[in-house]
Amino acid sequence: MFKFKTPANETKKIMSDVASGKLSNTNFEEKCIDKIKDLTNHEEVKITSSGNNSIFIALSAIEGDIIVPDQGGWHGFKQIAKFLGKNIITLKTDLGLINPENIDDLELNENSALIFTSFAGYTAEQDIKSISKYCRNNNITTIEDASAGIGDKENVLGNGKYCDIIIASTGSPKIINVGNGGFITTSNPEIFTKTTLPQKLSKTTEIICSGIDSELDNVSEKLELTLNATSYLKKHVPHVIHANKRGVNVIISTDDAKSISWDLKKRLTTDKSGFITTCPNYNRIKQKAIAVEIKNLDYNCLKKEYLDKILNEINNLL
Repeated sequence: MFKFKTPANETKKIMSDVASGKLSNTNFEEKCIDKIKDLTNHEEVKITSSGNNSIFIALSAIEGDIIVPDQGGWHGFKQIAKFLGKNIITLKTDLGLINPENIDDLELNENSALIFTSFAGYTAEQDIKSISKYCRNNNITTIEDASAGIGDKENVLGNGKYCDIIIASTGSPKIINVGNGGFITTSNPEIFTKTTLPQKLSKTTEIICSGIDSELDNVSEKLELTLNATSYLKKHVPHVIHANKRGVNVIISTDDAKSISWDLKKRLTTDKSGFITTCPNYNRIKQKAIAVEIKNLDYNCLKKEYLDKILNEINNLL
C-alpha cells in the first residue's frame, strides 16, 4: 500500500511543542520569513492563512485585467478574480504551457497581471524566463503560484528575479507540507501597502509558522526527490503529455481515462486519499487523460520499488 504525504515527524513535533507552550520564546514567523526571503530573492514576505488567501492579496493589488491560462492553472485564480470584480482574460496555451507571444493577441488594460503555476497542470515546467522577459517589456505584473516549485535547485521556479509576486500554499500535500497556511512575497512594497485589509483577514499562527520554518529546512531536497521520481516514470510510460518537461505528476493521454483510472485506483491503493485523478480537468489538462499525482505520495514511496509497481500497473492497462 502507498502512503499519502503528511508533514514530516520533525514538523509535527515542533508544531506540537509550540502549541503546548514549550517553545514560546522563539519567533517562528520571523525565522520562516527570513528563510523565504533567501529562497525567493524577494525583500517582502507575508505569511498567510492559506494559498487562496495569498492569491486574494495578490489579485487585490492589481488594477488592470487578470490573465489566466486556459488550462493547467488553479481554478481559484478565476474564482477569486471574479469575486474581486476583476476582468478575466483567458490565455490560449499548449496544454497549459504559456507562450508569451500569445499575449500579443489580447486586448489588455494598463497595469494587468498574468497569474500562473510553476508547473502547467503540475506536469510541465513553465518557461519562466521567457514569460518574465515578455511581461516586463510590456508592463504586465507576473504572479507565480510556486506551491509546487518552491525550493527549485535550478533557481528558476519560485525566484523573485523573474516574477514580481510569488505565492504559495503550505497545505497538504504541498512541497512545504504543514496542513495549513501559505505565503506571498514581492520586492514591490506597494503590493502590501495597497492590500492592508486582505492581509488583516489572512492572519496565521505561530504554530503554522513553526511548521513552515521546519519544512523549509529540506524543501529543496524534497522537491528534487519528487522531480526525479516523476522523470523516471515519464521515461517508461507511453503517451505522456509533456514527457520531456520537469514536473511533479505524470499525465497520460488516453481515450479510456475513466475506466483505466478506476482500475488503477483499485490496484494502487493508499492509506488515505488517492493519487490517481482523471482529466479533462482545468487544474490539469482539458482533454481525456490520467494524472498520476507523484506529488501526493510520501517520500518513502518515491523509491524505485514503488515506482516500478506504478509502472507495471499502468503499462498493463494501457
